[in-house]
Amino acid sequence: MVNLKDFKFKEEICEDAHLQKDLETGYPEPLKRYWLRLETSGQSIEELYFWIINYLKVNLGYGDIEKLMDVFAASQHSAFFGVAMQRTGVYQDKVSQFLATIGKMVKELVQIVRELRILDERLGYYKDSYDTSSKSRESAEITLKGIWIDMVEGGAKSPASVYGMARELEFTVLPDLLFSTHPSTSRDVDEVVNDLEFNRKVKEVLKRKLRAFMQWKENTYKELKTRRKFTLKFLRQHYDVIKMYMSWVKPYLKYIKMLRSSEKKMESAGLVGAFEGSMIEIEILAKKLPFNEITGKTKNEEYKACILINFDYTTTPEMKFVSEGYQRGPIHAGKVDIKMRSYAWNKKNIENYKAYRAKEDMELLGEVDPSISA
Repeated sequence: MVNLKDFKFKEEICEDAHLQKDLETGYPEPLKRYWLRLETSGQSIEELYFWIINYLKVNLGYGDIEKLMDVFAASQHSAFFGVAMQRTGVYQDKVSQFLATIGKMVKELVQIVRELRILDERLGYYKDSYDTSSKSRESAEITLKGIWIDMVEGGAKSPASVYGMARELEFTVLPDLLFSTHPSTSRDVDEVVNDLEFNRKVKEVLKRKLRAFMQWKENTYKELKTRRKFTLKFLRQHYDVIKMYMSWVKPYLKYIKMLRSSEKKMESAGLVGAFEGSMIEIEILAKKLPFNEITGKTKNEEYKACILINFDYTTTPEMKFVSEGYQRGPIHAGKVDIKMRSYAWNKKNIENYKAYRAKEDMELLGEVDPSISA
C-alpha cells in the first residue's frame, strides 16, 4: 500500500462524506478544496475539461499545466469497448515487433561491449610493452610474444615455430632468447641481437623471429587502435538506434498501460458489462509563481501556486459515424465530478507527488502481474 507519509505529505481527511467521516482520500492535505458535480444527458461534457484548461491558462495565468493521470474503462459489451480493443490489438502487434527488434539489438550490443573489452585488454599489453617506465613492461612483452607464437606461428605443433625449431632442429635456447630479448622497435633488432654472445646461426634465427614479431606487433597495434575507434562509434550508433526504437514504442506502451491500470475501474459498481457505459479519470497539475498584482513582481522564486484538479467521469459514450473523417469517435454524456485542491509547493514537493503517483501505478500493475513487483 502506497503511503503519502513516505513522500513527506500529510494525508487529506475527507470531512464532507454523508455517512462516514475521517475518510482518507489519498491526496495531500490542501490549503483549499472545491468539489463540483455536473450531470447532463444528451449533451457532451467533454468541453468542461477544455474550458477549465483554457481558463487556467488565459484568465489565471497558469502557463505550466501537466497531465498526471489519464485512465479510462468501458463496459465489456459496449461499442466503445469494441473499438478500443481493436486499436489495442494493433498497438500490441506493434509493441511485440518493436520489442523483438530491441531485444535483438540489445543482444548485439552486449557482443559489441564484449568485443570492446577484449580490445581494451589487448591494447593494455601493447601500451605497457611500449612504455619503458612501466613496471609490467616485460610481462606485457612476454604475453604478446606468446600470443604471436600461438596465433601467427601456429604454436608448438608447427615445425616452423619457435617451439617447433627448438624441438625439431635442436635450437633449444631459441625460446628463452626470444622471451628475454626486448628491442624497442623493429629497427633495433639487429643491434640488440648482435650484442648477444651466441653463434651466428642462433643469432640469424633469433633476428628472423624477432623482426617478424616486432613487425606484427607494430602493425597490429595500429590496427587495434583503429578498430577500437570504429567499434566505439558503432556502439554509439547501435545505442542511438535502440533509443530511437524505444521512443517509438513508448506511446504504444503508455496506451496499453492505461488499459491495464483501468482494470481497477472495471470492478466499479458504476460500470455494468451489459450497459453502454464508460468511466474516465483525468488529473492535471497547474503551476505558476505567484506575484504582486500591483507591482507585477514576486520575491518568491521557490514556492509555486499549484492547483491539482481531478476529473472523474461516469458517462454513456454515443458512437458517431463520420462519413468524411478518418475514424469514429464517441461523444461522452453523463456525470463528472471535479475536485480542485490548492497547494503551495516547491520543486521537491512536486517531484515527490509525481513519484507518489508513479509508485501507485506500479503497485496497481503489480496486482495485475505479480512478476512486475517481484
